[in-house]
Amino acid sequence: MLKLDHTHDPYQNAALIQEYVETSTNEQAVRQAEQLLHDSAFVAPRRDPHLSRTLRSMISPLFLTNRDKYILPLTPAFVTPRDEIRPSWFGRLNHEFERLISEVEIVDVTSYGAVGDGQTDDTQAFIDALGDGHRQVHVPAGTYVVRGIRLPSYTILTGAGKGKTILKMHDKAPKGRRLVTNQNYLLGNHHLLVEKMTLDWNIKRIGDAKKSSTWGNHSSCLTYAHVTYGWVFDVEAVNPGLHCFDISTPYYNYNGDGARANLSSSFIWFDGLTGSGFGDDGITTHHSDHLFISNCFMHDPSGRAHAEGFSNSNGIEIDDGSRDVWLFNNATSRCFGGLEIKAHATSSAASTVKIVGHLSIDDHRAFNFRHIGHHQATDPMSQTAYNIIATRLI
Repeated sequence: MLKLDHTHDPYQNAALIQEYVETSTNEQAVRQAEQLLHDSAFVAPRRDPHLSRTLRSMISPLFLTNRDKYILPLTPAFVTPRDEIRPSWFGRLNHEFERLISEVEIVDVTSYGAVGDGQTDDTQAFIDALGDGHRQVHVPAGTYVVRGIRLPSYTILTGAGKGKTILKMHDKAPKGRRLVTNQNYLLGNHHLLVEKMTLDWNIKRIGDAKKSSTWGNHSSCLTYAHVTYGWVFDVEAVNPGLHCFDISTPYYNYNGDGARANLSSSFIWFDGLTGSGFGDDGITTHHSDHLFISNCFMHDPSGRAHAEGFSNSNGIEIDDGSRDVWLFNNATSRCFGGLEIKAHATSSAASTVKIVGHLSIDDHRAFNFRHIGHHQATDPMSQTAYNIIATRLI
């Protein structure tokens, strides 16, 4: 029987999935699924442009709630010559990546006083190295103790590899502190890349606390909130109080089905990520658009963000208000839920989600697509739970 332990390489997901599926290629599978949904009577129609919606989209960033119920249209997947699935907007993402590379100067965090001995507080060295952005900060092998890192726009944070470069939360950092996040939640940030390192939230510092997180999207290893054009490649996250990786808005929104939080993130790519020991979810998304998650492996949560006996820790959770999310060749193991597409009753459902390849091994519940509070015939019909394609699920 297939087992995935903590040493599993997520770039092997594709080969393992291929062993168990009937379709010979990803392209064949996704085209069949796209056609089935295209022919379905339940596909949410694309709305024509309207002046009132245009004005509302301009005004809504001034408020925390956007009540535009617009369901983003399904767009065909792009398939590379190597049979890899890519979002329809992948060319735009690549263009912005090249722009990021051209906008940064290379510096080394040790030139600013970082020690990386697992004991010295290196927070100020990272602040100085990052400056006002437009820098690629190299972080050599070592364990760097920090009280949290906030990334300005046009920043690349590059380590020496998983398990080699470790960013570890300081013993005296508050429980609600995020280990790595962007600098400005109100105005937003853009063009951020974190790669080749391990993020250790250092859960031992909170002792035997019954709950490992505080509120909202705090207490995570990495959070992108109100970020446009962001990448995270080949990063490991361990033992966060809440999530390993979160694509989000600064604040969650529970103002009803059809309402979404403003200040969303968009055009984000997570690839080659691994995570374990998470208090809630491994990878999660909220109220954000145009997201791509590929070749990731989330496993063995702690569940400590929930009351004992009530854990709902999912390996990957596409949550409230997420739109146009693409998932390709991911894996989960020994989680309460492997992959969940959902929303709370008082928020908008995730919509327009494409899944091509997912390996769920020893998860309590492999796959779950739901809008809480809209299940039964007597429940109100969901206004937002539309357009999910799922193929090559193991």
